[in-house]
Amino acid sequence: MSEVTITRAVRMPDPFRIERFLSNPKLGPRLLFFSGGSALNSVSQSLKRYTHNSIHLVTPFDSGGSSQGLRVAFDMPAIGDLRSRLMALADETVLGHPDIFRLFTHRFAKSAQPADLGAELDSMIAGAHPLMDAIEQPMRTLIQNQLGTFRSARPESFDLRGASIGNLILAGGYLNQNQQLEPIIFLVSKLVGVQGTVRAVTDDNLHLGADLESGETVIGQHLLTGKEYPPPASPIRDFFLNRGLEGLEPATSEFPERNHNLLQSADLICYAPGSFYTSLIANLLPAGVGRSIGARTVPKVYVPSLGADPETGAMSLPDKVDTLLTYLRRDAGADCPVGRLLNLVIVDAGVPDDELTEIGARGITVLKLDLVSKKSAPYYDPVPLCEALVSLT
Repeated sequence: MSEVTITRAVRMPDPFRIERFLSNPKLGPRLLFFSGGSALNSVSQSLKRYTHNSIHLVTPFDSGGSSQGLRVAFDMPAIGDLRSRLMALADETVLGHPDIFRLFTHRFAKSAQPADLGAELDSMIAGAHPLMDAIEQPMRTLIQNQLGTFRSARPESFDLRGASIGNLILAGGYLNQNQQLEPIIFLVSKLVGVQGTVRAVTDDNLHLGADLESGETVIGQHLLTGKEYPPPASPIRDFFLNRGLEGLEPATSEFPERNHNLLQSADLICYAPGSFYTSLIANLLPAGVGRSIGARTVPKVYVPSLGADPETGAMSLPDKVDTLLTYLRRDAGADCPVGRLLNLVIVDAGVPDDELTEIGARGITVLKLDLVSKKSAPYYDPVPLCEALVSLT
């Protein structure tokens, strides 16, 4: 079999392609995103208008918020970011079972008494809770079974206050399926009519670690993002996977074959906005990711986050591009050409030209577009960003 690379001129945005995808999103392009957290959720919601075939590889290494309570209780990967992306891509029409969507997005009250929350959970499992009663069979029984498994395995110390019901269902399904994420993600995708594909970049139960330029080592995503704790006082020198939260124990992880196959089917690969290290670079750490990317001859696009990122401090945009390439080449090989790993950087019109010139000198095309509206500022407006991405396919 021979491989042929075809180039074409692209009009940005391309009204013909946009209109074609809007008229039939079921035949839309396979845009693959490496991402995590909530930064891409609004874009994902908008993307459903253009394609039902997007692919989202999400980091399962979160160690903060409600995900961490489940990780401690059940020694499992983080599922909060997976659940939020599944909900962002859920079918919002009546065909998408909005009653299930309401259950998955429900949270227990933070101010309630533990006994009252336990009783509310019991009523859900019994099918008597209004949110559960609204769900038709056999889907109701499937969900009750996952929650029942969670309740049976739940440690007495587990705090239900503020817990996401969707996370509890996913945790129960993980335990039900011999501690595998893929089966329960697949089931939930069908239950809420996810218009795309959501996968954990790896099923391995690992944490994130960073060596700082100061010589300090920090273990745990929650200590790096600047959200729950102050951000590191020193820049990150190296970033890696660690076995647990206690002590330095670097670990390795393999990019699953099923994800490799998804990547090989993609029409475009996007390094998505979000926390630079814990949402983006984290997805590139499993062995095989860089090689899989380098083997594809589709557009590979970096969309940098807007505004301050506590994880990057004073890093310039060219610094971020260089760091992205560094981690990709750790797997793809130090001599892998830039063009095999990154072709385009899409930025808002407000980014300074001197930084863009420096990126262009690396052989990377920079697209400067109006991506921030008055309504969306200081973040990307999902519509022009989605239209830019689908125009490139």
